[in-house]
Amino acid sequence: MIKVEFPAPTFRIREEDGKELIFDDLRKQWVRLTPEEWVRQNLIQYMLQVKQYPSAFIGIEKEIALGELKKRFDLLVFDRNHQPWMMIECKAMDVELTENVLEQIIRYNMSVPVNYLVISNGTYTYAWVKEKNRLNSITELPVFD
Repeated sequence: MIKVEFPAPTFRIREEDGKELIFDDLRKQWVRLTPEEWVRQNLIQYMLQVKQYPSAFIGIEKEIALGELKKRFDLLVFDRNHQPWMMIECKAMDVELTENVLEQIIRYNMSVPVNYLVISNGTYTYAWVKEKNRLNSITELPVFD
């Protein structure tokens, strides 16, 4: 497991039509503040502020094809050569990170191959690196090269 210390939140939040919205600085738009979005936004700030990942290399909720199915990954980090490098699946804090969640990101990885896979519910974060066709657990997010 990875110990993630989220930075103090400085989010812009507003209410519209009875729903809470949060401003996503990367997408430059207001998005619905769901429990999963809260985890995603905090994880983004951790990657930007603590791990120093460049914001221009982080993709959010893009559609991918899994056979005939269309799915959306939560976060995808690209390397300096603009190749997919790390995929992150976020879940709400009350969602247990089971083997099903890991299998979900592994399926996404078949469509978009990356070296690092991460799952997080904000309370717990687990990550793996692919080495010789095996997933090996790691204890911290890698440094962005």
